[in-house]
Amino acid sequence: MQQLIDRFISYVKIDTQSDPNSETTPSTEKQWNLAHKLVAELKAIGMQDVSIDNNAYIMATLPSNITQKVPVIGFISHFDTTPDFSGTDINPQIIRDYDGKDIILNKEKNIILSPDYFEDLLQYKGQTLITTDGTTLLGADDKAGITEIMTAMEYLVQHPEIKHGTIRVGFTPDEEIGRGAHKFDVAKFGAAWAYTMDGSQIGELEYENFNAAGAKVSITGKSVHPGYAKGKMVNALGIANEFLGRLPKNETPERTCDREGFFHVYELHGEIEKANIELIIRDHDHGNFLKRKELLKEVTDQLNKDYNDCIELEIADQYFNMREKIEPVMHIVDIAKKAMEQVGVSPIIKPIRGGTDGSQLSFMGLPCPNIFAGGHNFHGKYEYVPVESMQKAVEVIVKICELTAKEK
Repeated sequence: MQQLIDRFISYVKIDTQSDPNSETTPSTEKQWNLAHKLVAELKAIGMQDVSIDNNAYIMATLPSNITQKVPVIGFISHFDTTPDFSGTDINPQIIRDYDGKDIILNKEKNIILSPDYFEDLLQYKGQTLITTDGTTLLGADDKAGITEIMTAMEYLVQHPEIKHGTIRVGFTPDEEIGRGAHKFDVAKFGAAWAYTMDGSQIGELEYENFNAAGAKVSITGKSVHPGYAKGKMVNALGIANEFLGRLPKNETPERTCDREGFFHVYELHGEIEKANIELIIRDHDHGNFLKRKELLKEVTDQLNKDYNDCIELEIADQYFNMREKIEPVMHIVDIAKKAMEQVGVSPIIKPIRGGTDGSQLSFMGLPCPNIFAGGHNFHGKYEYVPVESMQKAVEVIVKICELTAKEK
């Protein structure tokens, strides 16, 4: 356990926030700091063919130790952290033998991680938790996944009695800004399929995710003295309000769950002459996804008739539901499910209410379900990860490698 803790903390202390406004890959120079450390560590534990390209994509190989030919499989995690919350000067706290009560993250600022609000905490009573100090995120998304993959590979190197085929490992930048798979060389990776270790609570096994698009609404108005504005003023802010009012009020992130889709407005700013709305569209069902995009076009057309073509709408697809690519090869999910059961983990198979590199990779020709990394409350100061969950993730990886060598 201590080795796992030490490895994880050594990763999270390195700031690797990505930047959506950058056009480089990786999007921030500081991601290289962890990337170079991971390359050195892969070599040190005995991995072969360790490489890092000009965009900081890392790959390595654990050679097969059996004579029969079995599929090459892979495990993938990302090393950047979200730009949504500070990832600088992370100071993890280790809570051993958690007693099920409130955890004071920051006494001075009265920041408390409480099971009264975060009920999942009670699942981990008696376990060892790693939390933030209340001023940053933790970075378990996805440095827990990297820790687990690295630890599993080291274990397999040290235990050649565990038979396995060729295993490929990949660590990527910029997943948090939706670019993690953009420059991933699937042909070079050379696996028949892979698993992203990027899920949340213990047991999660996911092969469905949202279909996703982003939309930008630009509204042009006309400013006239309000005392003499009748029939002349076009208030872009008022039109923006009218646009949003025509979207379904109950189809927002805070009012939906499970397979329910939504519209999420995350930015609105402007004045009389110019207003801008930015939102995302999410739905697991492809037909409903298309209807959501069509609704935005219909609202735009209606308001343009009323206000003389004052609105411009841009919609860009972001990623699609990987279920379409996974279902024809469901044995890769079955192996992961069986691996979990054999190490004492109850599989929780459910759709991801978000995206994953595995979605893009699946459509690039590398089927890639998502497996739990163990963390909770990602992207904020209440993030935590139970060490025992990370240990089980390591066991699952090892067992998947073992089963792949045995399964027909």
